Amino acid sequence: MSKQKFTCPTCGRVTEVGGLFGSTKSPYTCPVCKTVIDVETAAAKRAESRKGLVSVIKYEGDNSTFVWKHPIEDFNFGSQLIVHETQEAVFFRDGQALDTFGPGRHTLETGNLPLLRGIMALPVNADSLFHSEVYFINKTVQMAVKWGTPDKVRFLDPMTGVPLEIGVSGEMNLAVSDSRRLLLKIVGTMTGISWENESEGFSKSLQKSFRPLIANAVKTHLAAAIKQNGIDILEIDERLEQISESLRAKILPAFEEYGLTIPQLFVTSISLPDPQTDADFRRVIELHRVTLQQKELQAQAAVRVTEAQTQTLYRTEQERSRAVIEAERREAEMQKQLTETEIAKQEAERKLIDAQADIRIQRLKGLTEAEIMQAKGYNQRDVLQAEVQEAYAQGIGNMTINGSGGGVAGDVLGVGIGLAAANTVAPQLGSMLGGLQQNMQPEPARDTWQCACGNQATGLFCNNCGSKKPAPAKTWDCTCGNKGVIGNFCNLCGAKKPEEPAAWDCACGNKGVIGNFCNLCGARKPEAPAVWDCSCGNTGITGNFCNNCGKRRPE
Repeated sequence: MSKQKFTCPTCGRVTEVGGLFGSTKSPYTCPVCKTVIDVETAAAKRAESRKGLVSVIKYEGDNSTFVWKHPIEDFNFGSQLIVHETQEAVFFRDGQALDTFGPGRHTLETGNLPLLRGIMALPVNADSLFHSEVYFINKTVQMAVKWGTPDKVRFLDPMTGVPLEIGVSGEMNLAVSDSRRLLLKIVGTMTGISWENESEGFSKSLQKSFRPLIANAVKTHLAAAIKQNGIDILEIDERLEQISESLRAKILPAFEEYGLTIPQLFVTSISLPDPQTDADFRRVIELHRVTLQQKELQAQAAVRVTEAQTQTLYRTEQERSRAVIEAERREAEMQKQLTETEIAKQEAERKLIDAQADIRIQRLKGLTEAEIMQAKGYNQRDVLQAEVQEAYAQGIGNMTINGSGGGVAGDVLGVGIGLAAANTVAPQLGSMLGGLQQNMQPEPARDTWQCACGNQATGLFCNNCGSKKPAPAKTWDCTCGNKGVIGNFCNLCGAKKPEEPAAWDCACGNKGVIGNFCNLCGARKPEAPAVWDCSCGNTGITGNFCNNCGKRRPE
């Protein structure tokens, strides 16, 4: 039987088995490091390496493998390295992760192995062999890696301070972020690592390796995440996304130390204590119920305060708008009055000018007539005497025609016949006509007023509808100097009419007192009784008992 040589993968000892007295059956235990070796596999690897015929280096395994080490460690230049789209290949030498290759087909040459060339003298012959380990790393995102705490997490409820115990579990997505760090921190000299369960030939799985780290990080940071985010324990299912993100941020640095990253972490379940058996949890539920009621009352009060503030602002804005409108109205009224005053002033000046012109014309006319009379040799007295004589002559003529005459005019003219001359009759007639004119003057005009029915009435009552004559409007004097102002605002400066002090009646009989003391007896003005509203709906009550239901004024 032929002998077989192979190299121990642990200590590198070359062992030869077989022959007449040896056996090639597996397994074989190395006498140096006690490593159990598959003789046939180890011998086949050594034979392939010595041939130098390894031309294709690749891994076609399934997605359950996380890291896989190629079984051949001696390669010749010119070999083809095939890395799939979801993989990354790393050359490992003497405990160092060196050259890294991404997806694609790569021809192994001295040019694309710079780091490996830096630590060892590579042969120049393309058919020569060089020694190195090649690891294939799975770069896919491993979905739904389950995790959970092996026991309950103890923490104090942030709202009540009551100690509680809860259980937490969930899933996460893992991916490789740094292949070199991963190989140095986790893999070492192992042939590979699986994602979950330990596969044949792998000594550990990634899930089992990181389960203690996840449980410890979750137990450490779960209570802090609930407190920092102010999460109500009874509403914790509504805040799972926020808790998940907080835990991922706390756990991620620990995974990054091993070259891994956590794209997503999900808290899928948080088990709370049973209120039927846990008295503390029942107490927490009751305290939370009271707290929620208080919060609801506070929220309602805040809403009412906000509404009141809004209404106040609205009323203030309305009052400001009304004040602006009133000021604009007063300004417009003042401008109107100033315009009317200016127009009246101009009209009065025009009439004055016309009157002065008429007077001047009449004066000139009189002067002209006087000058004409003077030029003709008579004056106004001569004209009046001639007119009287003419009237006297007409009277004589009428008397002669009508006989003795029986009328008043006849008697007057008869009396005038005895007068010797017109110079004597004229003054007498003037006196008589003057008395007649005095008796014929109109009576003074009565005081009239305009009634609301449209009638121009006199006296105290309207003779059309019987309405009473309105009292004359009270006038007041403004501080700007304007006097006799009618209305609530001064038509000159726009100032508001001052409010008149309220008058009161004194117990001594003095009525209409103005001021805080009676000007007759000196008694002090009594204070107005405080009014109150009854719960029955009656408002504005001044006494101690409601005049509707008889209820006593509250203290």
